[in-house]
Order: sequence, then structure tokens, then C-alpha cells
Amino acid sequence: MTTIDILGVRHAYDLTAATATSPVLVFVHGWLLSRRYWQPLTDRLAPNYQCLTYDLRGFGDSLSDGGGYTGPRAPLNSCYTPAAYAIDLEILLEKLDISCAWLVGHSLGGTIALWAASKLSDRVKGVVCINAGGGIYLKEEFERFRAVGKQLVTMRPGWLSHLPLADFVFARDSVARSIGRSWGRQRLRDFVAAHPEAALGALLDSTTEAQIHLLPQIVSQLKQPVYFIAGTKDKIMEPKYVLHLASFHWMFQGGGENVLRLPDCGHLAMVEQPDAVASYLQNILQEHS
Repeated sequence: MTTIDILGVRHAYDLTAATATSPVLVFVHGWLLSRRYWQPLTDRLAPNYQCLTYDLRGFGDSLSDGGGYTGPRAPLNSCYTPAAYAIDLEILLEKLDISCAWLVGHSLGGTIALWAASKLSDRVKGVVCINAGGGIYLKEEFERFRAVGKQLVTMRPGWLSHLPLADFVFARDSVARSIGRSWGRQRLRDFVAAHPEAALGALLDSTTEAQIHLLPQIVSQLKQPVYFIAGTKDKIMEPKYVLHLASFHWMFQGGGENVLRLPDCGHLAMVEQPDAVASYLQNILQEHS
């Protein structure tokens, strides 16, 4: 792990060795997760492509005061919209001198990747969204989702990570099949350690009615190729919502050519089916090389 300062916040990242192949693959994780969930993909892709994984502000190891969450902390900057996180990513790419990148974003990370692509058309050559979609604001559902999410992030006792069998629950949450207790332990650690302000802010700032309605506009204006990988058993981001957002991009062409499906897969495709996801990514990159 290496760290770099972005707007006063220490950001953690890992960058694999450079290869003869362009572009650099930049991976953006989702809410309450961290860069670690990309390792199954980077292990498969790093021999051919340089890979950058990093922790979003307030998650993983990108914390202003380090360590796991043990109590109140100072703010990490007050804005947690996808556009604000896209600015963090822009600065990261500039500081690492990455001028040619494909962004691969999971869930909320997919939204951030789309915003970054809209700002950085010279640097970002394409986007792949994994378990990411949306663009439809359903008032009652979003109000319920925000209320449940707010309760989750404000009630995260540190002792939860030591609770017997808690990792077993996290290994089965939001996936089609258990991803194993080692991943359950990782999800539990990331859930407990996320900065409280960032955890709540990223949830609330990304799910307002205005933000939801902006996303299809962003997608419709992108000139770069954009692909969407959907899990057929994803209950968090159902395939119909992935298709909806993908339909605003010029590659959709009425038939969904830019939507790729993973049978029997839930909301953590890069961990549940890394071989299939890596194969999709390699095929996409070869097509646009």
C-alpha cells in the first residue's frame, strides 16, 4: 500500500507494474467497501495491464487520521456526491501521471466512474460499470433505502467485528452464493471501519432525487464507450435498472449491446465470478485497443 495526499486527506492506493499495453485500468470500489475487493481481478489482469486500485475518501485506508474507526473523528471534507469523488479521482490521476485510463467502477463506484469520464474525456478512454445502474427515482423506495442505510451507518459498534459468526453473515449478504468467510471478515472490517461522516454522506448525497435524475444525462453525453456488467441475481442493483441506465448511452442501440450479464451472480461480481468479469474486461479492451 502507498498513500498520497488529495485535498488534505491521505488516500491509500496500490499500483501494479507498468506493462507494454495501454491503458491503465483504474478500479473504483462501492459504498462501505474498499480497494481490496479488486484483487481477484488485478491478479488476473496485471500481467497485461497496469492496474490502479484506491480507497475512496473515508473508506478502507483512506482516512485522515488512520486506523479503524474507534470514535468521533474530524470531517474528511463535507461533500460526498459522486461529482466530489470524481474530483478526488481526477487529482489522483494527475498526481500519478496517468493520461490514458479505463475506469472500472462497482455499484456507487460505477456512478463515480461515469462522472469522472464526463469531466476527463481526454484521460478516460472508456468505462465499465459493474453492478451499477439506476436513473429512476422511486420516492418511497429511496426514502426507505436512505432510512435503513442511515440506521446502518450510525449503529456500527466496534465490537461487531469480534462477534462470533458475524463474518458468516457478511459472506452471504447481497450475493448469489457465499463468497467465503475470509471475504465476510473483510466486508465486516470495512463496514465497521468506514468514517461515519463519509459513510452517511456518500449514501445520502448520491441518492437525492436530483442526483438520480442527473445520472442518465451524464451517460447520454459520454462519447467514450461505456459497458455495464449485471448480475442476474443482483437484488441491490437489479438488471432492469442496469438496462435502464445503459439505454441512455449511444452504444445501447436499442438492443443492449453494451450490457453484459453474469448468470447466477449477485452484487459482488468481481469476487463472485472474477474469471468471467476478467474475461469480459479483456474482450472489451481488445475490441477498443
